Amino acid sequence: MTWMRWRPAIEHALYRPDGGFYRRPEGPAGHFRTSVHASARFAGAVARLLAGVDAALGSPDRLAFVDVGAGRGELTVAVRAALPAGLRDRVAFHAVELADRPADLPPDIAWGPDLPTGVSGLLFANEWLDNVPLDIAGRDEDEEPRYIEVDEEGYERLGDPLDRQDAAWAEQWWPDGERIELGGPRDAAWAGAVDALESGLAVAVDYAHTRDTRPPFGTLTGFRDGRETAPVPDGGCDLTAHVALDAAAVPDRPALLTTQRAALHALGVSGERPPLALASTDPVGYLRALGGAGEAAELTDPAGLGAFHWLVQAVRMPVPDDLADLPGWQTLTS
Repeated sequence: MTWMRWRPAIEHALYRPDGGFYRRPEGPAGHFRTSVHASARFAGAVARLLAGVDAALGSPDRLAFVDVGAGRGELTVAVRAALPAGLRDRVAFHAVELADRPADLPPDIAWGPDLPTGVSGLLFANEWLDNVPLDIAGRDEDEEPRYIEVDEEGYERLGDPLDRQDAAWAEQWWPDGERIELGGPRDAAWAGAVDALESGLAVAVDYAHTRDTRPPFGTLTGFRDGRETAPVPDGGCDLTAHVALDAAAVPDRPALLTTQRAALHALGVSGERPPLALASTDPVGYLRALGGAGEAAELTDPAGLGAFHWLVQAVRMPVPDDLADLPGWQTLTS
């Protein structure tokens, strides 16, 4: 039996070259449904946001779209298709992913494990940070936090006390609860993504919580074949934990933490049903509009995908008009 802390266990289970979950041929879509898979309207909203970033940057000769945690490139391909030709021709598409390049990916989409640097445009990370490996702590009989160790079958035990850095993070961002999901690696990953932009907008989309709503027993879980399951680090299931997005926000950059429902509404995605009168004047159009409204309703459902949180940060650019009126914009200080 091999015991290790959760962070290396997650890293090994998800990303090892010889059978990690995210390197399996079926990809994430074989195990769970994301907003990207739910409707093309999601990519359409991201394309509209990219157009807003382009306008805010003054329509540069070259604009970047960076898809972080790209899966099999589904979002990048759909955003590319949704853009008007004049804008699409100026966009450099970057899909950032550890898995091998899909064979059918259009050749003008760059693919690889590393973030491009010094680019201007929109960086979009949909359900990426929840899979950045992190350690988990539990409390001993004296209420002191200690690292939780796990074996290959998912059994746990308490290990060493937290080091100084993790203890400081826990004290600031997760002071209560029986289990603490130590978000420092995710904060660092997001800071690296934001810093990769010369100018533009960075967006992280994930299930999330804030300091006042931390779950007392954590959120780590697994997904296998479309079903939620116990988090076992064997490479056969996804391992995911909700994200402390308030902790991840990079200081000294304008930041907005909002819901997917609010963000998509601002980007023109509405679940409003078409007028019934359209059914008699244009039956085909009515059915098409009704189907679109159903997809939009799924994306913005406050009990489902609409409950995702968006962390939006502007880098050396004004806030795009589509998002400027959303409440909560602030510049955090370090």
